[in-house]
Amino acid sequence: MTTSSSGAPDRDGRLFILATVLIGLGTCVNSAAFNNYLKDAYALDVARRTFLEFPRETPGFLVSLFVGILAALGETRIACAAGLAASAGMLALGWIPASFPLMVASVFLYSSGGHVLMPLQNSIGMGFAAEGKEGAALGRIQFASTAAVLSGSAILLLLFRFASLSYRAAFSAGAAAYAGAALVLLSMRPRRDSARAKRFVFRKEYSRFYVLSLLFGARKQLFITFGPWMIVDYFGQGVSLMTLLFFAVASLGLFVKPAVGRLTDRLGAKAVLSGEALLTIGVCLAYAFAPELLPRGAALLVVCLCYVADQASEAVTMTRAVYVKRIALAPDEVAPTLSLGISVDHVVAMFLPMLGGLAWRSGGSSGYKWVFLGGAVVAALNFLVARGIGSRAEGA
Repeated sequence: MTTSSSGAPDRDGRLFILATVLIGLGTCVNSAAFNNYLKDAYALDVARRTFLEFPRETPGFLVSLFVGILAALGETRIACAAGLAASAGMLALGWIPASFPLMVASVFLYSSGGHVLMPLQNSIGMGFAAEGKEGAALGRIQFASTAAVLSGSAILLLLFRFASLSYRAAFSAGAAAYAGAALVLLSMRPRRDSARAKRFVFRKEYSRFYVLSLLFGARKQLFITFGPWMIVDYFGQGVSLMTLLFFAVASLGLFVKPAVGRLTDRLGAKAVLSGEALLTIGVCLAYAFAPELLPRGAALLVVCLCYVADQASEAVTMTRAVYVKRIALAPDEVAPTLSLGISVDHVVAMFLPMLGGLAWRSGGSSGYKWVFLGGAVVAALNFLVARGIGSRAEGA
């Protein structure tokens, strides 16, 4: 990583890696503690937990609007504002009284910042890549982030298990990481001429990306909500195990993310996205049938392995970003297109958890099975759409 396409010096590239590392540390706290925090502080059942996904995912649906409204600021300044929002929301989670409405408002604020950061991290990161090497560049950036997350997960695991770390302290640390990322992003040079920044882009040429985003939203939401909840609620596991699993995901990510970046450059989006869809089908079937086919301890092990495999496979998010970069009709359409992709994937993300929660409850003790069988169907559709990606010139 030397110089961005806009002429930004090495300094900006290094600062962006540092900001990504800090964002990863904030995400680490959320992933390790959030589900257990909900269960311990609010005693949520599966129905109320899935209801919470609506306000938590609504900012994802609105991310294209947020980025469009703030487009004049430029990508790095928008990312800075998003980091501050995520910091404020996470800090509030640690300090508010035990009030469900206040918790929902805090989650909405945190989620707004986190969702805006998603497309911008990939868009900004690809700006530091040579032509045709976008996947490798994103892989290196994600490697640095994952290494930091790995360290953070190890520290959290030790603190939760041996020092009885409070949720307040954990969320405060995560908020500090997001605030630090915002300050680092603020110190970077603006990445584009704000007068020419495109606010909204919707083109038929990007229709396959929109469909892939929609299917990814359905698949992702099933695992974000019901994968951890199955471990926490169905198997009755605590925050230490969830932190350990996140640590395992981060460890695997040190190898998976750079590999996915290189494979995307070498094989193209078609092969990588198709392979990820097949993996997801297998994970869904294991989630669905392991609890009834295996002894409880073995079933828990399989479910934990599924959780790790699924979380690691989300590295293909960078593959979809590279795909957009390579089919984009103009460079300044990349960021708004990625943002619209986030909004599209949240069309289903806002409602699917509630439907999944109803299926889980109506199915009795094995209601989880229908949730994950539905996920397998979504993954199969994702495979078919990915196989329709065209030639390497189109990002295949």
